[in-house]
Amino acid sequence: MFKIKGILTGTALALALAGTTAWATDDYPNKTVRIILPFSPGGGADNNARIIAGPLSERLGQPVIIDYKPGAGGTIAANYVAKGEKDGYAILYATPGQQLTNPYLMESLPYDPRNDFDSIIQLIQGTNVLVVHKDLPVNSVEELIEYGEANPGKLNFASSGIGSSSHLAGELFKSMSGLDMEHIPFKGSGDAVAQVIGGRVPMTIDTVSVYLPHIASGAVKALGVSTPERNPMLPDVPPIADDLTGFSAFPVNYLTATAGTPRPIIDKLNRDVNAVLQQPDVREKFLKNGSTVVGGTPEQLGALIESESAKWKKVIEESKASN
Repeated sequence: MFKIKGILTGTALALALAGTTAWATDDYPNKTVRIILPFSPGGGADNNARIIAGPLSERLGQPVIIDYKPGAGGTIAANYVAKGEKDGYAILYATPGQQLTNPYLMESLPYDPRNDFDSIIQLIQGTNVLVVHKDLPVNSVEELIEYGEANPGKLNFASSGIGSSSHLAGELFKSMSGLDMEHIPFKGSGDAVAQVIGGRVPMTIDTVSVYLPHIASGAVKALGVSTPERNPMLPDVPPIADDLTGFSAFPVNYLTATAGTPRPIIDKLNRDVNAVLQQPDVREKFLKNGSTVVGGTPEQLGALIESESAKWKKVIEESKASN
C-alpha cells in the first residue's frame, strides 16, 4: 500500500510540476525582459540592441530593457546569463567573444561556452572591410598579395586590440595568403584608424562603419569586404574571397538564453524577433550600421556557432593570438 501511495504521490507531484511549467510558459512574458549587454552604453552593440528592443517590446507586450554588464571581454555578462534563471527574462546579446573566441583567447572561463546556453536567433551579420593607405601601390586584394610576396615583412596590419575582430580577421588573412605579416595592435579602432590613415601601418581589416567616411574621403582605399557577398554600403567593393578563395570573417550578433530555458519560450522569442527583423525600418537601421539582417531558427544559429568556433579556434591556436 505504501508503495502504491508513493507512486501516486510522485505522479501527482510530477503532474503538478508539469502544470506549473506549462502555466509559466503560456504566461510568458508577464514582466520585463532584459537584454544583457556585455558592453558599456554608447557602442555599436548597444546601438544594435536598442534597434530591436523597442519593436520587440511591442510584440511581447512587456518592457524590453538593455542591462549593461561590461568587463572581462564580455565574460561577466555571459556568466550572468549562464548562471541565471531558466525563464527567458534575462537573455544575452552575444558577439563573437563570449562563445566563439574567448574560449581560445582566455586561459579559463567561468562558464561552459558550449553547454550553458540555448540559442535563440542570429540577429545580424556585420561586415569588415580590408583597407590600405591611399599611397600603397595596390588596387585589389590580388595586387596586395603580390605586393606582400614581393616585399616580405613590409605589409603589417593594424587592429583595434588583441583578440578583436580586426585582429583575428588579419590573422586569418595572413594564414590564408601565406604572407609574412606582423600584427600591430592599438587601443581601440580610433587609434588604428589614425595609424592607417597616417601611413604608419599600411593596412587593416575592420568594421565598415568605422572606415566608411575615410573611404569616401580618399584617405584609404577599400580593396575587399570580409563577407561572401558584397555589402550594400560598398557596392563597388568585391569580397576578399574573390581573390582569396574561402576567406570569410564577419562579426555575428545574436541572442542566447540560459541552458534549459523551456523550448516554448525560446520559440516565442525566435518568432517575435524574426518578425521584428522583417520590419523595413529595423532593416534600414541595421544597414546604416553596415550590418545585414539574418534571422532564422535556433538550430541555424547553433550550427553557425559550431562552425565559427572551430574556425577561430584554428586561427587563434596557429597564430598564437592568445599569447
